Amino acid sequence: MDVDLIFQIAGIGIIVAVLNLLLKRAERDEQAMMTTLAGLIVVLMMIIKEIGALFDSIKTIFGLY
Repeated sequence: MDVDLIFQIAGIGIIVAVLNLLLKRAERDEQAMMTTLAGLIVVLMMIIKEIGALFDSIKTIFGLY
């Protein structure tokens, strides 16, 4: 795992938090929730790729096919 991934996830979290705060102050609660969900989905997609690479490495190390 690379340090860049951690910084990318932290950056997305900060951006989503700021957008959520701004939208809630503007009384746009539905858009704030959608923004939070979109940020969560983006981060999960990033993590899923890394988990897939981890399982591939485990298969290679232990010789599982």
